[in-house]
Amino acid sequence: MRSLLFMCIILTMLGCAGHNNISRQANTLNGAWLPIRQEMGGKPLPSLIYEKQQLVINGLQFTLTAESIDKGDLQYKDGKMDIYGRVGVNAGKHFMAIYTLEKDQLTICYNLAGNSYPTSFETKAGTILFLAVYKKLK
Repeated sequence: MRSLLFMCIILTMLGCAGHNNISRQANTLNGAWLPIRQEMGGKPLPSLIYEKQQLVINGLQFTLTAESIDKGDLQYKDGKMDIYGRVGVNAGKHFMAIYTLEKDQLTICYNLAGNSYPTSFETKAGTILFLAVYKKLK
């Protein structure tokens, strides 16, 4: 009886530890992000285009404030991201992206066609890839 109780306690603790790890991973990108560089088609975009933009990630939801406001859902894991527009000009659209987070800098390369994940963090002429580098707002 004692060993059964002990095993139940251990299994419960392991289950809780796994849940906390998943919660921490899901909240890694939480916060407000300001773009510091953007490029498309292999060419940098002028800062005037993105200087007033802001990306806010809260759990698995995002809000992007640019010329208008877009809201939606995120799924991300292992450097890949799926972005589902729910409100705004991108409502109903699905974008696939790759991302990397280093300290307080988030780099996302989006495939605006939504048909595959980009294979690198660069855009090239003739592609529908968009690269954005964000700095976390403190």
